Amino acid sequence: MGLGQLITLPLLFASNALYAVSLMPDWIQAIARANPLTYQVEALRRMLVGVGPDRLVVDALVLVSVTAVLVAVAARTYPRRAA
Repeated sequence: MGLGQLITLPLLFASNALYAVSLMPDWIQAIARANPLTYQVEALRRMLVGVGPDRLVVDALVLVSVTAVLVAVAARTYPRRAA
């Protein structure tokens, strides 16, 4: 549980879930733009407010690509059973 919080908390603070990205220092803005949680929060906000789907497609593509890459890495690094 502690390891999960060690990963989740920095991702949360470096996303736009708590503060707008424009209010962050430049170096944190760069981290926020590379953070998948930023795109998830943005997509959820757009769906709740009902803003047009143009940016929602970009957010969904980023989330699907990050998921695909992380699943591939996990499948590659997961230890295999010796038969």
